[in-house]
Amino acid sequence: MSKKGIAYGVGVGPGDPELLTLKAVRLIKENEIFAVPGKDPKEAVAYKIAVQAVPELAEKTLVPVDMPMVKDREAIRKQHEEGAKLIEKYLDEGKNVVYLTLGDSTIYCTFTYLQAIMEKDGYETELVNGIPSFIAAASRLNIPLVEWNELLHVVPAVHKTEEPLSLPGTYVLMKSASDMAKVKELLKDSGKDVLCVENCGMENEHVYRSVDEIPDKAGYFSLIIAKNPS
Repeated sequence: MSKKGIAYGVGVGPGDPELLTLKAVRLIKENEIFAVPGKDPKEAVAYKIAVQAVPELAEKTLVPVDMPMVKDREAIRKQHEEGAKLIEKYLDEGKNVVYLTLGDSTIYCTFTYLQAIMEKDGYETELVNGIPSFIAAASRLNIPLVEWNELLHVVPAVHKTEEPLSLPGTYVLMKSASDMAKVKELLKDSGKDVLCVENCGMENEHVYRSVDEIPDKAGYFSLIIAKNPS
């Protein structure tokens, strides 16, 4: 019986190609099959980041894995099943598959849904961490995220819960740009110092250093850091 390939979920960092890890670069160079979220692999942000660091990626086999952002749970489950089966076809041929994903492969990563299906089907997977967007954003802002015994709260889509940002420590708000006006109101009520990086590490990066500076129509890749007043 021939040995099956391994499915790797590889984080490529938030945008700056210089932030790819050495391990990510090695895996991209050593392998030939790459799964990329979206219908057009070469238009995917993760691909565009990785190919700048490893230009030979452009000559390798790219497999589009459609991962639409829809609310229908059954439709999502079906897409995940189809994506996993698509990758498994290559694994059955003994070929490794590298799934390129933004940021880190363990934080709100689409690969983890496919990973669960593939592992259930008896395939070997491996997560390869990348630099998370909120770590890169703090570095870009030239600030520490937390100091001493401060707490760090990472919250996705805070506008959907409308929970007050009342806990002590630093808040990182991800996936919140779809209703930025509501998020800004929550931030104003919190009394915290607010900073935001939009498209961190990319050509169209923007830095905002107060709540009022953040546009209501900020882009999808907008990350907010809210700290206790200094």
